[in-house]
Amino acid sequence: MNAQMLQVAEAVAREKGVEEDLVIEAMEQAIKTAARRTYGEKNVQAILNRETGAMDIFHVRTVVEEVEDELNELTLEQGRELKADAEIGSEFSESLPPIEMGRIAAQTAKQVINQKIREAERDRVVAEYEPRVGELITGIVKRVERGNLYVDLGRGEAVMYREDMLPRESYRQGDRVRVYLREVRNQPKGPLVFVSRSDAGMVQRLFEQEVPEIQDNLVTIQAIARDPGSRTKMAVISNDAAVDPVGACVGMRGARVQAVVNELHGEKIDIIEWTPDTVSFVVNALAPAEIERVMVDEDSNTIEVAVAEDQLAIAIGRRGQNVRLAGELTGWKIEIMTAVEEREKRVAEADLARESFHEALDIDEDFAALLCGEGFLSLENIAYCAVDDLTAIEGLDEDTARELQNRARNTLLQQELGRQESAKVEESLLKLDGMNDALAAELAIRGIGTAEALADAGLDDLQGVENASREALEAFILAAREACGWFD
Repeated sequence: MNAQMLQVAEAVAREKGVEEDLVIEAMEQAIKTAARRTYGEKNVQAILNRETGAMDIFHVRTVVEEVEDELNELTLEQGRELKADAEIGSEFSESLPPIEMGRIAAQTAKQVINQKIREAERDRVVAEYEPRVGELITGIVKRVERGNLYVDLGRGEAVMYREDMLPRESYRQGDRVRVYLREVRNQPKGPLVFVSRSDAGMVQRLFEQEVPEIQDNLVTIQAIARDPGSRTKMAVISNDAAVDPVGACVGMRGARVQAVVNELHGEKIDIIEWTPDTVSFVVNALAPAEIERVMVDEDSNTIEVAVAEDQLAIAIGRRGQNVRLAGELTGWKIEIMTAVEEREKRVAEADLARESFHEALDIDEDFAALLCGEGFLSLENIAYCAVDDLTAIEGLDEDTARELQNRARNTLLQQELGRQESAKVEESLLKLDGMNDALAAELAIRGIGTAEALADAGLDDLQGVENASREALEAFILAAREACGWFD
């Protein structure tokens, strides 16, 4: 029987892929747990002899300064009676008779061993695959349940959810599948290894395998936007002037890109040269559409793109796919319009700006039209531009330019003062401790002119307030609520 325990430990360790010592420790823990039914509150320790396979059980008592548990603790005097050099913390083990393993005790021991082995398997899988997150791995389909794929990786199992598969892909038990290791999650029920074929990382790793220039860092993948199973846009840049990044990824007669397309079951791949110039990058990203004009609005991170009527459908793509992927790739919000719509929009903006300049700057319509024609479309453009930008206009000297700027600034100031005057501040708001006129005016512009309105407000309503910190605003809200009797 003793030798059989060592044989069982060796067999279990080999089957589960864990260390034999860990299985032996699990057995010792199982016997210790089962022994509690026999020895009650005694501090029991079980040790399996690695040579003979004998399981020895001991009652362990510890020397302490003050005994609180007489069954498992000894005073220093009692300890020195057993051993002359005993010290605080010394342990004494007394052999106990073997236990009778009844049905319940055996079942308990089995549960403990299984639990320990599961923990060891979980730790092994995490240690094996967590460092490999982001890699391509190959596995064999183990089973298919409710559309989800369970993949045998050799030393662990991974799950690929339906949304991680490519549309129209289907697998059967025993099929080999190449996947992208997306995540390893350690949780009480066991480790979960998540793999995917729809992740953008899958495309990146495939190109890294197929293109030696990427492996040698001569070409870098800057960004990827993907509609799994349909189309991918990938931006690449060359780190060597002698290397064409797009050509390197396409390969001779398209061999390299075709290998990736075949792996992804025909998914179309657009390879685009990355450039720091925003306009050029967006134009490249919208290929194959031909772009007529691009307008950049950095404040709203928006780019307006004008195309010919016959290019509109191509630029937008089927169900908006082309413009959506281009936006994801470039990081800009792209708005597509026809050249006619763009011209109409510009005319409307120019008419509005011309009327505004005519009234606010007290200039004639021809002069206002000249300013619009030079690209000035708002009072802010004129008020805060460099004087040189205005004097560059033919016939406009520096004195006239400065006078225009002063008029524009005065108009903007009057508009702001008008807003503040229209925002009423009541005494209840000004009475709050620490409140000042500037902050009260800023709150009033936002429609918060009373203590009651401030009490009802949240911090999200006060974003962008410049005359107080977030902590101060929070304190004012609490003070307003207290003043309004919320806490009475």
